[in-house]
Amino acid sequence: MRSAAAGKAAAGKAAAASRTPAASAGKADITAAHLSRTRPGRAIAVASAVLLAALVVGVSVGPAGLSLPTVAEALLAKLPWHPAMTGPAIDTAIVWQIRLPRVILGALVGATLAGGGAAYQGVFRNPLADPYLLGVAAGGGLGATVVIVAGGSAALLPPAAFLGAVGAVAVTYVLGSGNRTAGGPPAMGATASIVLAGVAVAALLTAVQTYLQQQHSQTLQAVYSWILGGLSLASWSDVTLILPYVIVAAGILLAHRRLLDVLRVGETEASSLGVDIARLRLTVVMAATLGTAAAVSVSGLIGFVGIIVPHTVRLTAGASYRVVLPVSMIGGAAFLVLADVVARTAQSPAEVPIGVITALAGAPFFLFVLRSRRAKQDLA
Repeated sequence: MRSAAAGKAAAGKAAAASRTPAASAGKADITAAHLSRTRPGRAIAVASAVLLAALVVGVSVGPAGLSLPTVAEALLAKLPWHPAMTGPAIDTAIVWQIRLPRVILGALVGATLAGGGAAYQGVFRNPLADPYLLGVAAGGGLGATVVIVAGGSAALLPPAAFLGAVGAVAVTYVLGSGNRTAGGPPAMGATASIVLAGVAVAALLTAVQTYLQQQHSQTLQAVYSWILGGLSLASWSDVTLILPYVIVAAGILLAHRRLLDVLRVGETEASSLGVDIARLRLTVVMAATLGTAAAVSVSGLIGFVGIIVPHTVRLTAGASYRVVLPVSMIGGAAFLVLADVVARTAQSPAEVPIGVITALAGAPFFLFVLRSRRAKQDLA
C-alpha cells in the first residue's frame, strides 16, 4: 500500500514538473506525453477479448477433432447444474483432463513471462531485458539437468528447476549489488553491475550444465526436451503448483507499475521525487524472479515471450507501465496459448517444442518492429 501511494505521489510530482518550462525539454515531459495518450481500460479490454478467443481456440483445437458444440457440452458437464449430457464420456475427459489444464497452464506461464519481461525492462531501463536476464534460465536448466542425469523421478524436476532459478538470481543480485568501493559510491552503476553479474553467473552455470551433458550423453534428448520447453505433460497439479506464485508475483508487479513509470525519467530524477530506487529494484526483481522460476519449473525454457509481448504492447498501446504491465500479462497468456496450439497441431500426432514456435514467431517479428520509427523512439 505504501509503495502504491508513493507511486501515485511521485507520478503526480513528475506530471507537475513536466508542465514547468524548465522540464519541457527533458525526459519528464516525454514520460507525461506517453502517459497522457494511453487508455488502460480500452487496451485491457481489447487484450482480454484476444485472450478469451485464444482460450476458446486452445480448448477447441487438437488431434481429437472435437467440434465446438461438443467442447461446450463437455465444459458444462462438470457444472452442478449442467443439462443432460448426450456426448461420450471420453470427450469430457479429453477436454477436462488434457486440453483445459494445458491451456490454463500455458496462459499462466505466458502471463508470467511477459509480465516479468516488462518489469525487468522497466526496472533496469533496458529494452533488451527479458525474464532470464539475471540467470533464471541457466539456474533452472542446471537444476533440471542435475535431476535428469542423476536419474531422478519426473516429480523432482519442478522443485529442482525452481530452486536452481531462484538460487541463480540470488547469487547474481548479491554479487551485482555488492559492487561498491569501501566508503564510497558504487564502482559502477548498480543496474549495470547487476546485469553484468547476471551474464557472468549465467555463463558459469551454463558451462557446468554443458559439462554434465557431455559426461552423460545418454540423457541429452531428455535435457534438450526440457530446455526447448513444452506443455505436453500439463496437469491440474501443475496449475495448482504455480498458481500461488503467479498471483503473488503479478500482484506485486502491478502494485509497482506507477513507480516504474516514474523511473522512466531516470534514476536521479526518480530519487529526487522520493522513489527508493534500491528498494524498488529489489522488490520488482524478487517478484519477477519468483513468478518466472515457477513458470520455468513446469514448462521448461520458453524464449521470446518476455521481449516480444511487452514491445508489442508499447508499439500499440503506449509506453506507460499502467498499460504495459497488465496488457503484457494478458497478451502473453494469449500468445503462449496460441503458440501451444501450433506446437501440438503443426506435426500432429507429434509435437513441436513450444520454444521453437515462439522463436520462429518472435525473432522475425522483433526484427520487423525494430525497423519502425516508433520502436526506435521507444527503445532509445
